[in-house]
Amino acid sequence: MAQAISELGEFGLIRHLTRNIRTVQPSTVKGIGDDAAILRYGDATLAVTTDTLTEGIHFDLTYTPMQHLGYKAAVVAFSDLYAMNVTPRQLLVSIAVSAKFSVESLELLYQGLQHACEHYGADLAGGDTSPSLTGFCINVTAIGDVAPDRITYRHTAQQGDLLCVSGDLGAAYMGLQVLDREKKIFEESKGIQPQLEGYEYVVGRQLKPEARKDIVEWLTSADIKPTAMIDLSDGLASGVLQLCSASKTGCEIHHHKIPIADETIKTAEEFYMEPLVAALNGGDDYELLFTVPVAAVEKLDGHKEISILGYLTEPEKGCFLVPQNGDKIEIKGMNV
Repeated sequence: MAQAISELGEFGLIRHLTRNIRTVQPSTVKGIGDDAAILRYGDATLAVTTDTLTEGIHFDLTYTPMQHLGYKAAVVAFSDLYAMNVTPRQLLVSIAVSAKFSVESLELLYQGLQHACEHYGADLAGGDTSPSLTGFCINVTAIGDVAPDRITYRHTAQQGDLLCVSGDLGAAYMGLQVLDREKKIFEESKGIQPQLEGYEYVVGRQLKPEARKDIVEWLTSADIKPTAMIDLSDGLASGVLQLCSASKTGCEIHHHKIPIADETIKTAEEFYMEPLVAALNGGDDYELLFTVPVAAVEKLDGHKEISILGYLTEPEKGCFLVPQNGDKIEIKGMNV
């Protein structure tokens, strides 16, 4: 009997499909298993990553402006490069588009792509277009360069390292809940316009996220090289488990150290949802989760956008959330 993809989940499927793949080219420094592939040609070290966004799965054009979609698609790819300490240089874009889209709508998409490229200092350098029988799909491939001694992988964290995260978590997921709610109200009650006042932060985090270029630049200026790093596209729990699995460690995260914005908390309460659930499993935050040696703690204390969540432990101890009162809770991630 054929096995259903749902039995494996996203990351299980990737492991299954790539379990027998071996690299043979000397230029392939790092292949499958990180945020980007690392390639070396002579004195040049490049990173390449690719992402696909599909209508109805990754975005809803009912409430996603085409300019925002273009910008977000680029950010998704750039975030993968920053997670490896890489500077983006080029972006390649391929789209599959149905007849329901106009030339003007695609112009808006490319305006968003170009805006993102300008903001992050990369070139929109090529791509492809293809017809689609239904809907819309966009694939982005980002290329960057990095000094070999500055590359940051997922698998190089050490027991005892501090586990840190940039920004705040859960906002993008709560923004999605607001947008889905307002869409449903609009569809059921014709003429009622969406009410987004007071939700600007969470909705903005969903529709137009930013890659944390600023964090990578600050770490470099502070002479801090993370021992491992990953971007948070699928929630904190997923990122923690992927990083710890790759580095063969466990971890303890302090519940009260997880950064959640006030608007995220307020919105979650409106939906009768625990804000921590949005932070752990929501996704689409595109913040950076990274580890550093304990000796870096004094430098990190001076940065308001970096939170120290906890520390890495022996692998046999597992990954746990530590509340201020009560027993430890095992961290479990979706599709990990």
